[in-house]
Amino acid sequence: KQRYQRRVRGDDPRLFTLTALRRRGFPPQAINTFVKKCGLTGAQTQLDPAMLEACVRDELNLTADRVMAVLSPLEVEVCASEESLPYTVTVPNIPGLEATHPVTLTTSFHIDTSDFREAADKDYRRLALDQPVGLKHVGLVATVTDMMKDPDTGRVTKLRVKLAKLTGDNKPKAFIQWVCGGVAAEVRDYSRLFYHKCPEDPEQVPGGFLSDVNPDSLKVYDALVEARLANSPVYTSYQFERIGFYTVDQDTTGSRLVFNNTVSLREDSGKK
Repeated sequence: KQRYQRRVRGDDPRLFTLTALRRRGFPPQAINTFVKKCGLTGAQTQLDPAMLEACVRDELNLTADRVMAVLSPLEVEVCASEESLPYTVTVPNIPGLEATHPVTLTTSFHIDTSDFREAADKDYRRLALDQPVGLKHVGLVATVTDMMKDPDTGRVTKLRVKLAKLTGDNKPKAFIQWVCGGVAAEVRDYSRLFYHKCPEDPEQVPGGFLSDVNPDSLKVYDALVEARLANSPVYTSYQFERIGFYTVDQDTTGSRLVFNNTVSLREDSGKK
């Protein structure tokens, strides 16, 4: 730990110290479950972090409220709708439990930039100029009618869409999350701090563990989340629908909401 602090603090969520695990949002129950599964041995062993993350995922799947968030917001304007807007529906906090919360769709909302392409290929299922997409929870299908681009960069900055009620005849290939009237949040996504599982092994990393540090292990997003999250206490965990589990970080202030990525929704076999 002390050697790693030459690059990161001891409570950095990319480490596996207890303070770092707490900050990242690993529930104590999940850590206890992990320890029980590992058993007790006097031999020195190496454990794959994916085992611990699986325990965390199982625990948060039962306890974390579901909310909608977009990490890279793209503005959408509704120019026509078969449903009167604003339109409010009630959504369960956790599927199968009684607690609920309302979500409201108006004529202006945001989707994630990654959920739109100008042209769809055969494997792409979300929104494109020639392909509609469903909006989660509200039973509406969005079709693009126009788009605006930044003249200097060519980046898409805004979409105009029309909304149709979901029927058996217009069922889309996919449904995406959206945020309407959301609050800004800094969202921190983490990947492995080191490229190798054993960065101190001289055979795998002859240059020493500091040479094995992944410079892209932290990505920061200027996101939008549901407004009801604005006053969330530190260490509160949520499931960002279609994205992953996230926990309110201690860097949060009254004017700045910060989330740490706890674990993905499912194990990513591509992680190193």
